[in-house]
Amino acid sequence: MFNLEEELKNLPNKPGVYVMRDKDDNIIYVGKAISLKNRVRQYFQKKDRTARIEKMISLIDHFEYIVVDNEAEALILECNLIKKNRPKFNVLLKDDKTYPYIKIDVKSDFPGVSMTRRLINDGSKYFGPYPNPGAAKEMLDFIKQKYKIHQCKTLKERTRPCLNYHINRCFAPCMGYISKEDYRKQIDEIIDLLEGKTDKVLKDLQREMEEASKKLDFEQAAYIRDKIQAIDRASEKQKVSNISENNIDVIGLAKSELEICIEIFFVRGSKMVGREHYFYTDLKDMEDTEILSGFIKQYYLDNPNIPNKIMVREEIEDKEAIEEWLSTSLGKKVEIKSPKKGEKLRFVEMAENNAKVTLENKERDKSEILMELKEVLNLESIPRKIETFDISNISGEYTVAGMCVLQDGVIKKNLSRRFKIKTVYGQDDPRCMEEVITRRLKHSIDSPNGGFGKLPDVIFADGGITQIRAIQNAVKKYNLNIPVFGMVKNDKHQTRALMDENRKELEISNNLMNLITRFQDTVHDTAITYHRKLRDKDITKSELDNVKGIGKARKQKLLKKFGSVDKIKNASVEELMKVPGITEELANELKNI
Repeated sequence: MFNLEEELKNLPNKPGVYVMRDKDDNIIYVGKAISLKNRVRQYFQKKDRTARIEKMISLIDHFEYIVVDNEAEALILECNLIKKNRPKFNVLLKDDKTYPYIKIDVKSDFPGVSMTRRLINDGSKYFGPYPNPGAAKEMLDFIKQKYKIHQCKTLKERTRPCLNYHINRCFAPCMGYISKEDYRKQIDEIIDLLEGKTDKVLKDLQREMEEASKKLDFEQAAYIRDKIQAIDRASEKQKVSNISENNIDVIGLAKSELEICIEIFFVRGSKMVGREHYFYTDLKDMEDTEILSGFIKQYYLDNPNIPNKIMVREEIEDKEAIEEWLSTSLGKKVEIKSPKKGEKLRFVEMAENNAKVTLENKERDKSEILMELKEVLNLESIPRKIETFDISNISGEYTVAGMCVLQDGVIKKNLSRRFKIKTVYGQDDPRCMEEVITRRLKHSIDSPNGGFGKLPDVIFADGGITQIRAIQNAVKKYNLNIPVFGMVKNDKHQTRALMDENRKELEISNNLMNLITRFQDTVHDTAITYHRKLRDKDITKSELDNVKGIGKARKQKLLKKFGSVDKIKNASVEELMKVPGITEELANELKNI
C-alpha cells in the first residue's frame, strides 16, 4: 500500500527523475530535480498552486523516482521518459505535423541528396525544415540541375552509365568516372549553399570560372556562370536584414485564451532558411519559461539539426543543464541566450509577432467556423464540442462503432473512441447506434471527469433521418437536450450536406463542408479500422485452426463467404463445398467443430 507521507519522508536529497502515476498506474507527469526531496514535496504543499497543478495532484495515486549522478543525466532521462510515455501534464511536442528536410548522407563515399520528413541520428546532415514543401522540392530540383550528383537510390556498379550521365546531369560515380575527392567538392559546395554560406560558394565559383576562361574552356566557364546566377537567385529569397549571427534558432511564444503558439525561425549564414510553429492547449496557466524549457527539451531530443545558439525572450528553467546536454550532443558549445537590446532582441520580437499572427489566424478561422455552425444549426450558443459516430460491420458480424470529437473547430484524434456492439445481433445499424450513444452518454453522466470528458454540445450522425432518430432515442433516455444532426452523403459516398430532424438540408459554406467531410471521413476510418482489426484477429485465430486441412488460405475463403465461424458451423455440407478447396470430407469436419 502506497503511503504518501512516508514516501515523501523517504525521498533522497539527490538528483534524479520523479514519475507521477494515477490509480490505473498511468504516467501523468515526469519531472527532474537537483534534489528529489525538495522538489517532489513542493507539489503537496497547499499554497500558490495553479489550476493545472491542482488537477494533476488530484489524480496522483502514487509516485516513483530514479536517482542519478548529476543534473545532466536527470535531464536526458526526463526527456526520454516524456518522449516514450507522453504524460498528459507535460509539455508535449506534437507529432501530427512533419515538415520536409533536405538530407545528405555525408558518411557515404559518394553522398546523395534527398528530401525526407524523418530526422534520425544516422550521421547524415539535415537542412530545414521547409514549412512549404514546394520550397524544399524547388531547392532539391535546383541542386539536381546545377550539380552533377547521382540520383540513384542505391549506388551499384554498372556495366554502362545511366541516362542522367548522357544528359550531363551526373558524373557517373558508379562507373568510376569521378574521384571521391572531386565528388566531395560538389557536396561541400551544396552544404555551404544549404547553410546559407553563399558568399564563400560564389567566391570559389567566380575563381573557377575565371580559370576555365583562361584555359579557353568556355563550355565549363558557361556552366559555372549559370550556376553562379542560379545561386544568386536562390539565396536572394532567403536573406534577412541586419542579422549577423550564423547558426541560430530563434523561438517566440504567443498566448490566447484557448491556445499557445510557439514559432521557431531558423537562421543559417545570416539568412532565414525556414520556420516552424506548434500549437498547445491547456498550458495557459504555466509560466512562459516553463513552457519554453519543456518545448526545447522535447524539440531537440534526437534532433541532429542543433544550432550553435538558441534565442528566447526570457532565461528559461534548467538553462545550464540544457546547454550542457545540447553541447554534448552537438560536439561543440551551444548557448541559450535572452537578448536585451539590439538586432538580436528585434529578431526574438519578430518570432513572437509571427507566433501571435499565426495564432490569431488560426483563432479567426476556428471562430468563423464555430459562428457559422451556431447560425446554421440555429443554436443558442457556440458548439464547442461536437461528437460523431459511425457503425461498421459485414452482414451483421464484427459490428463496431467509432466516435470522433470536434473540439473548438479542430478534429481531436486523441479523443476518438471505439465500441464493440454488445446487445444487437445481426445487421441493425440504428439499434447499434442507439446502444453506442446510450453507453457514451452514461460515461459522462457517471464520471464527468473521466476519459470521455463532458457531454457534447451537439451530436452528428453519420447518416440521415434514421440515424438521427436512433441517437435522439438514446438522448431522451437521460432527459438531455442535445441537438442531433445528420451528415448526408451523395451516391459517390462524399459528404453532401447537414440535415436536421425535419429532413431539411442545411446550406453551409465550402470551408465548413470541407471540415465536416474530414470529420465524417475520420470517424469512418476509426470504425472501419477497428472492424478490420477484430475480423483479422478472427481470421488469424479461430476454431478453424483445429481442423486438419484448413490452412490460412482456406480459412480466409470460408470467413469471406460466411462472415463468421458460427455461420460456417450452421452451413450445410453442400454450401460449404461451394467454397474453393473444400472437399466433402473437409465439409463434414467443419460441421463437427
